[in-house]
Amino acid sequence: MKKIDFEVHFATQGWVDALTDNPDYPRLARDPASGNRRLYYQADAAEPYPDALLAKLLDIGKGRIMAMDEAGVDVAVLSLTAPGVEQLDAAAGPAVARQANDALAEAIARYPTRFRGYAALYPKDADSASAELERCVKELGFRGWKTHCNYGDSYLDEKRYWPVLAKCAELDVPIYLHPTVPMIKEFWTYGLALAGPAFGFGVETSLAMMRLVLSGVFDEYPNLKVVLGHYGEGLPFILDRIDFAANFPHVTGDTGAFVPLKKKPSEYLRGNMWVSTSCNYLPGAFACSWNDLGSTHVVFGSDYPYGNMTECLAFLKGRGLSESAEELLYEKNAADLGIIA
Repeated sequence: MKKIDFEVHFATQGWVDALTDNPDYPRLARDPASGNRRLYYQADAAEPYPDALLAKLLDIGKGRIMAMDEAGVDVAVLSLTAPGVEQLDAAAGPAVARQANDALAEAIARYPTRFRGYAALYPKDADSASAELERCVKELGFRGWKTHCNYGDSYLDEKRYWPVLAKCAELDVPIYLHPTVPMIKEFWTYGLALAGPAFGFGVETSLAMMRLVLSGVFDEYPNLKVVLGHYGEGLPFILDRIDFAANFPHVTGDTGAFVPLKKKPSEYLRGNMWVSTSCNYLPGAFACSWNDLGSTHVVFGSDYPYGNMTECLAFLKGRGLSESAEELLYEKNAADLGIIA
């Protein structure tokens, strides 16, 4: 049984340079007071970015393989780290994405049994993004697209991005929908404490997923597959509640109270959404996802290097799963998503 880590991040020097040179946000810069490097999502929402973290992100060679071996991870699915390229300008975004994809392809070629890849795309140019996704899948052998919950001024459900979603459906590759800082300015009030991984990241990503559901995109592309980290950013917990509005017409006869869809929202989540185990070590979160979303829709993900592979695997070992259940979690569900042949 292989252990396939579904959420593992990397960076390239080209990405670092693009964010360092970016006159707008997001931007990598040194804090004038402390001299420490920070990733500024906004002026008042900045994440510490120490040298040790950046070194791990930039290492897609022997050091990363050594970390995987020490943890007992067989295959890592690599994706360009947040905030990706989507919020760069139209000149930089596509170029940085292509450079990152080429660098990842070279790493996979060096370690073909250990690495798989997600494409980085610049979806604001939907035609070129679709072409780049096709290149990544058909020529570079990538297994999906990793994108973010917002693009600074828009969300993925907007019709201008549907050509990229259509290409994912056509190629039958999953989308990994990853957090970034919310667009909603009220989340920035208390800096990264509210806007970041502890709260805002998850809320914004679950919002982005629900916008996809309500947009009707899964009616248009029924085989579209979306993976969310951190046990679905709370969505499995509200699978029953999320159908509340869909029940209005049955209770009140008011058909204007809900967006017309072919299914209830929970049915799309159970059918089109997978979740990874990244950076959430609450036993109840695992149990809810495993039992209520479904054991075939949960995959192992560590969020390395932000998360710890060994710690994540130790937590999962403590769930007391049977051998057949562990096979689902670590290998079969990932295989069903096309990550391995």
